[in-house]
Amino acid sequence: MQTNFFSQQFNAGFLAENSTACPANATICDGTSCILPEDNFNQTLSVILSTVLTIMLAMVMFSMGCNVEIKNFLGHLRRPWGIFVGFLCQFGIMPLTAFLLSLAFNILPIQAVVVLIMGCCPGGTASNVIAYWVDGDMDLSISMTTCSTLLAMGMMPLCLLIYTKMWTDSNAIVLPYDSIGISLVALVVPISFGIFVNHKWPSKAKIILKVGSIVGAVLIVVIAVVGGILYKGSWVITPKLWIIGTIFPAAGYTLGFFLARVAGLSWHRCRTVSLETGMQNTQLCSTIVQLSFSPEELELMFTFPLIYSIFQLTFALLILGGYRLYRRRHVKTTTDVEKIPQKENSKSIAINNGGFVSDEMK
Repeated sequence: MQTNFFSQQFNAGFLAENSTACPANATICDGTSCILPEDNFNQTLSVILSTVLTIMLAMVMFSMGCNVEIKNFLGHLRRPWGIFVGFLCQFGIMPLTAFLLSLAFNILPIQAVVVLIMGCCPGGTASNVIAYWVDGDMDLSISMTTCSTLLAMGMMPLCLLIYTKMWTDSNAIVLPYDSIGISLVALVVPISFGIFVNHKWPSKAKIILKVGSIVGAVLIVVIAVVGGILYKGSWVITPKLWIIGTIFPAAGYTLGFFLARVAGLSWHRCRTVSLETGMQNTQLCSTIVQLSFSPEELELMFTFPLIYSIFQLTFALLILGGYRLYRRRHVKTTTDVEKIPQKENSKSIAINNGGFVSDEMK
């Protein structure tokens, strides 16, 4: 891919006349939009905050693991209907939606590519925290996040090859397999410890879970805010990307829920699949974008992952608020899973749960 195909040409005389619009040390400036080089203080702060946030995120994943039953988790792996539905949503619905949105809004090729990269990313860890708060199936949520991150090593190149060839050479997109691997390890290891704690000390696991769920909810907001603050610069990007950034996560949540319901999953699993579909790993998308494109190209699309992150969090909080309001007014039990007389309806429960019947249902 030739860099100058997407790069903007900047007029030196125009910059001189508009020197007040951008700082003198701006690496890219067209008078209205600029990107500043990262200074040492900002770089040090970024490293410190990234380290702290990584440790906190590992602790949150550990607490989420404390809500997972080994038997239920293995049941999902042995009868992976729910995981398969999630796979279709993650690597079927999301890339296709990204492709259709890019065509519908007729955005620039480089912008279409970043939208597609976002659509091809695996699920984000924030979905596990939100799934807990909406009484979702935590076993399914964690298994879907883990499987989508693992499968991303093969599915991302395949999806990008299929959908980006009309705009650019997919070989120009650098996939950071090391980052995907680190994300997978950072996800699996703390969750495994959490599952072990829940197996050995279930009473202590409940305490850890409650604390971790609260910390996780706060951490999601902190990560979104820090991500916006650390990147110094101001951007003026096309309104089309703002519109796509709004529609895209909403479409992911809606289509994920609809497909899960059509597939016969229970309501709490539909909510889980919906969240896993709409909440993408935006950090991974940002990493891929920075590794793959020149500074001039970044100006046109770097903020899209941040836009998507803001709106995916906004819609997730609206879903959470709506569910909590519904539960307070209509549901008197701990979850909205129907209380069917045991024994007589175990077969229908098995169908809704992908063939898995827990000990409580027998």
